[in-house]
Amino acid sequence: MHLDRIPDAQPWLEPDAYWGAIDRATAHLETPFAALHLDALRHNAHDMVRRAGGTPIRVASKSVRVRGVIEQLLAEPDFAGVLAYTLAEALWLAETVDDVVVGYPTVDRTAIRRLASSPELASRVTIMVDSPAQLDLVDAVLPAAAREEIRVCLELDASWNSRLLGHIGVWRSPVHDADAAASLAQYIGRRPGFRLVGMMAYEAQIAGVGDRPIGKPVDGAIKRWMQQQSIEELHDRRSVAVAAVRRIADLEFVNGGGTGSLESTHSDASVTEIGAGSGLFGGHLFDSYSRFTPAPAAAFPIPVVRRPAPGTATLLGGGWVASGPPGNDRLPQIAWPSGLKMVPREMAGEVQTPVTGPGARALRLGDRVWLRHTKSGELAEHVDEFALIDGGEVVGTLPSYRGEGRVFL
Repeated sequence: MHLDRIPDAQPWLEPDAYWGAIDRATAHLETPFAALHLDALRHNAHDMVRRAGGTPIRVASKSVRVRGVIEQLLAEPDFAGVLAYTLAEALWLAETVDDVVVGYPTVDRTAIRRLASSPELASRVTIMVDSPAQLDLVDAVLPAAAREEIRVCLELDASWNSRLLGHIGVWRSPVHDADAAASLAQYIGRRPGFRLVGMMAYEAQIAGVGDRPIGKPVDGAIKRWMQQQSIEELHDRRSVAVAAVRRIADLEFVNGGGTGSLESTHSDASVTEIGAGSGLFGGHLFDSYSRFTPAPAAAFPIPVVRRPAPGTATLLGGGWVASGPPGNDRLPQIAWPSGLKMVPREMAGEVQTPVTGPGARALRLGDRVWLRHTKSGELAEHVDEFALIDGGEVVGTLPSYRGEGRVFL
């Protein structure tokens, strides 16, 4: 699975031919599985690098959850390090990856003990903190004198407090400004057994919100205005906070952004790397973004198992719902065959998903309908492996975390 070459064609621009070819290539495989189109993945990886404008990309593992893909990306010069989502996952990846930052604070005492007891892991893994209590918890597991020095990253709140709209963003760190960041940095510096090596600020309201929602032009205009205001506010506040912390600690990195904010995060000179991953697989969440259009690299098929009426076919399973605010945009999206839609009173269900529409009449038992997940990494929690499609055929498979027997969150 080589990602170094840039595809010379974009077959996904012709949906019927693209999905039909994937369906034929995987006809011998039994569901459930997911398919990963390697040219689409290559396209997305190169496009993310282009949009990052030379700023290194730290692979957000939560948005991939396929170790083989993560390792291949890290072999490319523009990707460096992993942004993990739990400490247990970080320790597993650190067996082969030498730079893993945990993107969220941890209270996993077993994992903390393992980290603190291993010189190799302690040199490779950085944990996230935003309060003294998180340091206290580490010391409660193993005091500083009895363990390795722990690398820590200070998280700055990147949300925007709008006078018009209120709190915009996600509730993460309580550290919102330069004074608070400097105070915590000084506190970490006084605590034996810890070393402050990085800062992070994730602008979810920019990176994770589509600014061109389909059929909602007014909503889109409001979101574009909100994002521009938030970008300007955050760049000023983050640069001041980073400068304040750099006067206290020798930072190795300042992480920011996500797939949806690569351009704007790159333009912030205080940021040294961008954490991103969702755009690699191209979940349909990104269909509502104006700044870029990733290729639909990952998808999953579910079979027709019933014909309850001439114009209705029932699929087995399909209710692979994405996290976030409840709504139809969290449901899988039918990609192929064309002319299908879900039944409003059932939609995508745990055990069945009925579909109607002009295309439903042609479906027979055993035919497969291809769906795209809203998000990227969450798809891997439902399948043991991804079939790799290249040149119109399956060239191999890669296990998901689940396929390797790993469930972290």
